[in-house]
Amino acid sequence: MAKISGGGRKPGKRGKTRAKFKKTTKKPSVNDIMQEFDNDDKVQVVIDSSFHAGLPDKGFHGLTGKVVGKRGNSFEVKLKKGNKEMMVVTTAVHLKKLM
Repeated sequence: MAKISGGGRKPGKRGKTRAKFKKTTKKPSVNDIMQEFDNDDKVQVVIDSSFHAGLPDKGFHGLTGKVVGKRGNSFEVKLKKGNKEMMVVTTAVHLKKLM
């Protein structure tokens, strides 16, 4: 009988993020949640693991992009991942404004 090949379970959307999502600060303040960005603001995706609403994928953590619009309470951020242009829709808690 032939051995069936294939991996086990996949790590999932929050797998392998123990160091990446580690925090030194407390929960986000009201100012972090209500933060506003204008179009063409340069922002960095910094995932706050304690705030689950609008959580972007772990692969976008640390990437830099520009705000191109607003969708409800979230912001549309256009960024480059490798050679591809991508759009991330996330809440203000997971974004940090760059000068």
